[in-house]
Amino acid sequence: MKPVISVLLTLTVAISAGSLLAQSAPARSTLAYGDCIRIDQINEWHVVDSRTAIVRTGPYQRYLLTLQADCQKLGIGNPGLVLVPSRSDKATGSRMCGGVGEKVRARNQPDCAIQSIRLIGEDQFNSYRAKAQYHSVKTQQPSKNP
Repeated sequence: MKPVISVLLTLTVAISAGSLLAQSAPARSTLAYGDCIRIDQINEWHVVDSRTAIVRTGPYQRYLLTLQADCQKLGIGNPGLVLVPSRSDKATGSRMCGGVGEKVRARNQPDCAIQSIRLIGEDQFNSYRAKAQYHSVKTQQPSKNP
């Protein structure tokens, strides 16, 4: 009888702990499929800081990527920023919508998990771009040296 009671008590504690962890996890909102980043159409990116990057696809779609942790080498080397879709994203045409398993990668650094992806306006994009530490090769800022 004692083993049965121990098992039931352990099961009750595990269920309670699981429900508490589920409540404390932040809700993840993803973009609508039509608004997702199309990885094959990225034509500009900028690393603002170790947790923030911005990406442009085409003339009108601009995105803010927020990372879960610091990515110190993001933007350094070639390639400086690579978007890594999750397995389910690859199955739907290599789009990234802000779901679980999406990452960014830089040279000589482990993958960094993406916390969120959201659409931003042109003014906000330009503001982030002005503060950026690193830029894509296609959009390198002009040198200030004579």
